[in-house]
Amino acid sequence: MKKIMLSLAILVTLAGAFAFTFAQNWEITDKYSVKFSSNDASGIFKTFKGAIVFDEQNPATSKFDVTIDVASINTGNGLQNKHAKEEEWFDAAKYPSIKYTSKKITKAGAAYQVTGDLEIKGVKKEVTIPFTFKAAGNAGTFNGTFNVNRNDFHVGKPGGDVAEVIKIEVTVPVIKK
Repeated sequence: MKKIMLSLAILVTLAGAFAFTFAQNWEITDKYSVKFSSNDASGIFKTFKGAIVFDEQNPATSKFDVTIDVASINTGNGLQNKHAKEEEWFDAAKYPSIKYTSKKITKAGAAYQVTGDLEIKGVKKEVTIPFTFKAAGNAGTFNGTFNVNRNDFHVGKPGGDVAEVIKIEVTVPVIKK
């Protein structure tokens, strides 16, 4: 009888411990913003979607798997939009999505860092993105800013009229599923 009680006590303790390690599924709202800028070009991507699983208290259980529709690029200039979708730049016909899949998420002071694979034009590179998360009841907002060297992904020709380092600013409001 003591063995059964001890076994039950251990199971209850383990179940309680694991109950707090499950990350929350979040749904991306339509108020997101994915901006890019340099001294030469700037704009937004209008279509962003994906799956976000995140736990502020245990970021190691979290996961981001998001995509951007390349054809949704908007620079504010119709001719620039057309060129950006062509083979030399993003080649939207052959590579319709930009993808980011996390490998690990860690706490970094008052913020977080996500390290994962960024895939643009069929080239996959590991990128670490610092970000913050502000919870508000059943909602929250992720904010991150990072730089990407477009040459690493064969976007455009090296040199030329567009800066090689592009600043990316992402704001992703979410609600609990």
